[in-house]
Amino acid sequence: MTKTFAWVATAPHTPLERRELHIDEPRTDEVRVRMVASGVCHTDAIVRDQWYPTPLPAVLGHEGAGVVESVGASVTNVAPGDHVLLSFSSCGLCDLCQRGKPAYCRDFFGRNFGGRRGDGSSSYVGDEGVVSSHFFGQSSFAELANVPARCLVKVPASAPLELLAPLGCGIQTGTGAVLNKLDPEAGSSIAVFGAGAVGDSAILGAVIAGCSTIIAVDVIPERLKLAQELGATHTVNSREVDVLGAIQGITDGLGVQYAVDTTGIPSVFRVMTDSLSTLGHGVLVGAAALGVEATIDIGSRLPVGITVSTVVEGDSVPASFIPLLIELHQQGRFPFDRLIRQYPLDEINQAFADSEAGTTLKPVVVF
Repeated sequence: MTKTFAWVATAPHTPLERRELHIDEPRTDEVRVRMVASGVCHTDAIVRDQWYPTPLPAVLGHEGAGVVESVGASVTNVAPGDHVLLSFSSCGLCDLCQRGKPAYCRDFFGRNFGGRRGDGSSSYVGDEGVVSSHFFGQSSFAELANVPARCLVKVPASAPLELLAPLGCGIQTGTGAVLNKLDPEAGSSIAVFGAGAVGDSAILGAVIAGCSTIIAVDVIPERLKLAQELGATHTVNSREVDVLGAIQGITDGLGVQYAVDTTGIPSVFRVMTDSLSTLGHGVLVGAAALGVEATIDIGSRLPVGITVSTVVEGDSVPASFIPLLIELHQQGRFPFDRLIRQYPLDEINQAFADSEAGTTLKPVVVF
């Protein structure tokens, strides 16, 4: 086993601790990655706080970027020295993976939240015992991680890993929800509820798709200002006005054709469904604690034929979608870099705090 260090979640609502750990050898289908950077995502915070039952202590982090150190015997898609982004894990064998829907893998929860490999082992052990690994297949808040090869997206050696890291989850989630799931027509209308990193990524996706009415809804004026700079045609501060009334006014009483809820808040979800026009399509991408319920007015909504979908990881295939996002950024059409603030790794807990406070949209810790 090899010594490494990691920032470990030990208990709910408790700062991560820097610990020295031992990491085992990669399995035949795994790749040893030395991290360069990792995004900090809302999902890291809610798992730290045990909304989902990943066993603690755990090495979290799931928007990693780094350099391949070694590969298992069956790995052919990357080689030592390659620069890679890390995304979610999937089995590649079930019927949904085979249909090109890895974000809905039959074993998605186990592979991404279980804290163990399929055989029950963890990559990490410390002085106090086993520490959960393989969070979203990667556990990128560690200097070294053993990552299933399917989680990796190879990028050019010249690619700025500190910039690209968040593409592995949050950015592809928002943009993919629009481009992959909603697929709005040019000239259509869309409302995005929550102008954080995921919401702003959805707005960027709507701009790429050619939506002509893009409504950003949030409670923080600075976020709404940035959303407008990124392409929102209208902004609504839900602390100041009635959101549904504002959307009806913007759309001449019709409602929006498409909508995205990035908050996971039941009351927001209800407003999103109420805001949809005839045959409108709304998607939920925001995470809520297990067991949280929300309502839909099935009386008035049924006759207008709306569709409501839940979307995981932007309904994307990372190996093809992430390179597309990189190309769009290089063309100047996808300025997601405006969402990012970098932190030294030893300020990771400050990054968590700033994300929760809303003062930083997308923190990235740099190793």
